[in-house]
Amino acid sequence: MLKTSDLKLKEVINVIDGKRMGNITDIEIDVETGRLTAIVVPGIGKFLGLFGRNEDVVIPWDKISKIGMDVILVEAGNFGELKHD
Repeated sequence: MLKTSDLKLKEVINVIDGKRMGNITDIEIDVETGRLTAIVVPGIGKFLGLFGRNEDVVIPWDKISKIGMDVILVEAGNFGELKHD
């Protein structure tokens, strides 16, 4: 059994380009079914992380390839195809 608090400790990595996307900042849940539908990671920093960051990136549950001990591997081919909050 995996808790949502455990998910937030794991780093999200895009298997398409190998980039680290950061840690989960939030999750989306379908309240009718109780199923987790997406994870949310911070957007890319605007300039060296000093001047804020872009909108958060929502990664649908079906884009998650593997949840490991320390990382979550996702197939996020292009930030443009992912939903932004």
